[in-house]
Amino acid sequence: MIKTILHKVFSVFMALVLLFSTVSFTVEKHFCGDVLIDMSIFTDVEKCAMASFEMERSNVSEMPCCKDIVEVVKGQDELKTTTFEDLNLAKQLFIHSYLYAYLRLFEALPGQVIPHKDYSPPNLIKDIQVLDQIFII
Repeated sequence: MIKTILHKVFSVFMALVLLFSTVSFTVEKHFCGDVLIDMSIFTDVEKCAMASFEMERSNVSEMPCCKDIVEVVKGQDELKTTTFEDLNLAKQLFIHSYLYAYLRLFEALPGQVIPHKDYSPPNLIKDIQVLDQIFII
């Protein structure tokens, strides 16, 4: 029982590791001066009031005080897959013979032959043991 539970927990853990290693996401940060105003992982960041004011002014001569930083965390794009043909001959032979022997373990046994399967005993007219008073003790 504990073995099956551990097996299931380990399987779920490995599936989650595979999922999180292939997921990529972005982290967006909005700074107003040197102060972090908002940080977001999956949605857009909320801009402060100063950012909208700067967009309205559109003065090129002044340096904007608000800035957005976008960090992209890339997941693994390519998973390594190997085929049976990529293995060398010794490994192919080992896997083939292992699978052949393993599958032969679970073959059904031949049906047992019951010689008198369709035999029906004769009808009893009289119970001879009771009539002759012969009993096995």
